[in-house]
Amino acid sequence: MFRTILFLVISYLVGSISFAYFICRRFYNTDIRQYGSGNPGSTNVLRVLGVKPALMVFAADLLKGLLMVLLGRLFGGENLALLSAIAVVIGHDWSIFLNFKGGKGIATSFGVIIGLSPKIGLIVFIIGITVIFLSRFVSLGSITAATSLPILLLVFKYPAKHVITGLVLGAIAVYRHKDNIERLLAGNENKIGQRVR
Repeated sequence: MFRTILFLVISYLVGSISFAYFICRRFYNTDIRQYGSGNPGSTNVLRVLGVKPALMVFAADLLKGLLMVLLGRLFGGENLALLSAIAVVIGHDWSIFLNFKGGKGIATSFGVIIGLSPKIGLIVFIIGITVIFLSRFVSLGSITAATSLPILLLVFKYPAKHVITGLVLGAIAVYRHKDNIERLLAGNENKIGQRVR
């Protein structure tokens, strides 16, 4: 039990590392929280600083989610991998290093999903990218991908614990996008490609 709790704390702390904040500060002398939407995530980095730093942030956030799931499985089996998946996303979304604020967890969640099931990860990615391409709204693609996760796990007959994990991750993602949902409904959400400062 102690080992499990310790690993979940480590997962949370790893998730709390804000690569958006670090990369933008270190290489672009920019506190990303002071620009655009103020969200320390790859979409805001894309809008404020461009493609290259956004890809760096997305890849780093994805890898920390993937890493903690793989390590969780290695040290404690599938149950620890699932718990670690939730812990690392919570860390990203409510970072102890950013006064319990953070990103929206999509890249980290995607890394987690790849770690849990590459097949489901690929389908979720296709769904998200398709919605973004058709609508030009990153937030709508993210929300659609997140809500599709537990449905796909159920359709492909994954164990109940996987479906529950998918529900939790999906619910967290939708909650973190609540402001985006309001802007989508109001018709003033930013589309992909719009640059802001």
